[in-house]
Amino acid sequence: MILALADHEKPFFINKEVDFQMRRLSQILFFSFTLIVTQISALETDDITLANGGIIIHKQTLKHVDGLSQMFQKGRFTGRLRSNLMVWNWEESVLNRNDDNYAWGIGGSLHYSTAYFNGFSATAGYYSSFVAVDDTDRDNSIGYFDAGKAGKDTYARAYGHGASLNVLAIVFAEYKYEKTSVKFGRQKFESVLLRSNDTKMVPNTFQGLSVDSQGDLKDTRLRVAYFDRQKLRDHRDFHSVIAYGSYRTKDSDGVYVPNRGVGLENDDAASHRGLSVRNIEAAGEKVDPGMLVFTAKNNSVRNLRMDLDTMYIDGFVASVIPEVNYDFFLDNGMRLTPGIRYMRQFDQGAGKIGGASLTGRLGSDKKALPTESASYTDPDSVDGSMVSARLKLFSENGSIMAGFSTVEDAGDLIAPWRGFPTGNYTRSMGQYNWMAGTDSYMIQGYYHFGRAGLLPGVRMVMDVAYMDYDQKKIDAGTVAFTDHSIVHLDVWKTFESIPHLELKLRLGQVFADEYLINGKKVDVGSYGDYRLEANYFF
Repeated sequence: MILALADHEKPFFINKEVDFQMRRLSQILFFSFTLIVTQISALETDDITLANGGIIIHKQTLKHVDGLSQMFQKGRFTGRLRSNLMVWNWEESVLNRNDDNYAWGIGGSLHYSTAYFNGFSATAGYYSSFVAVDDTDRDNSIGYFDAGKAGKDTYARAYGHGASLNVLAIVFAEYKYEKTSVKFGRQKFESVLLRSNDTKMVPNTFQGLSVDSQGDLKDTRLRVAYFDRQKLRDHRDFHSVIAYGSYRTKDSDGVYVPNRGVGLENDDAASHRGLSVRNIEAAGEKVDPGMLVFTAKNNSVRNLRMDLDTMYIDGFVASVIPEVNYDFFLDNGMRLTPGIRYMRQFDQGAGKIGGASLTGRLGSDKKALPTESASYTDPDSVDGSMVSARLKLFSENGSIMAGFSTVEDAGDLIAPWRGFPTGNYTRSMGQYNWMAGTDSYMIQGYYHFGRAGLLPGVRMVMDVAYMDYDQKKIDAGTVAFTDHSIVHLDVWKTFESIPHLELKLRLGQVFADEYLINGKKVDVGSYGDYRLEANYFF
């Protein structure tokens, strides 16, 4: 982990006082408006369901109206207040980087969608977040925010700790004809690799065009999308879908310099750091390429669900992900579902630019050591694949799953869009386990105590997982983790007396193997991650 973060520059802090005053003003305006609207519409949001991953599901669709004025009068307004209290506890402090820390983020969102008039509608979603409590010294923040890891995604990362997030993350026009919808603008998109992942304060959203056809072909849903920009959860601005690092700026001598005060490109924890702005421009490729996405779902065969996800970024990478799940209905009322997911990644130029490792240590701007190059089958290629399998047993009130995934010893899988190749199979809370040569195992159990009549409004999921990384990559430093186990628990609680409130407790404990640094074994990867979330809809 230390090796992978060593090249990250410290953040800039510019116009801190101005930013501080502006974020306070924006929060006052936001909450004042929220309090007014809450009194008007607090009891009109019974159609909202909050699914896993923070996905909001509306039970009722938007209305179709006959006039332009009704388009706005019959629209749908929803609001959300949210709180995220997080504590991060490192097992061992190393090189003054792994400091225990905590943060409390408070914010919310306002959404408005017009009704459909002649098939047309429009939607806007405004999000706000600020750090109410943060134990990190803003003037002496450590690079890569290890000292503020708990509070990540509660503040605008490019501007440093405490910088508020105020962003129109969603704004799109929509045209709907029968069973097909076309959206243009800033929007959420849910697939294997692309996710809104709205579990913190602000969702991950994409800018572009999407087409969704549900039912035009019998028992089939088809989607195609073209996105040219992305906004990660802790960013104010939209940025490249693939380029890593600071915005491209040059000084008077034409030398690249970091510009942390302006913003960041795709700096997700799973981003490919060899695909930096500098490396991409040196290779003559576009820093802002478009991403083409196609997904298909079919259930025309009884009890069989077939899915296909594809992604293509010209000059960089492409992937194809088929998945099948089959339901066996047992005599005791239970359902047994085996599933398998395969991912094939095709190098379209990313390997020559950034190298096979997500850490960037094999990138075109690096002089890789022989041990680093030898740790990958082909250090200049991101060709690779993954196979995941699971067996899941469902009962009336819960489920239990055993999952396994193995990644080919080739190139690391590229997925910095908050969807996870191993998701729903072996990915646990905060885990990245799709590096080349990695095997992972998981056992997960879910139970709805409220539905079973035991504890009203309580449901729980718990998993135990083990990540087995390639030892030669660990030794060479071309993978950012050591082998480790994780125990993860989520507990949700809803209240009959406050029907729009949901609390969620998240606990994660990682037990990592030690890492050899300067001839001494140290524990740089074991930690506890504890979160208490609150969501209130109006």
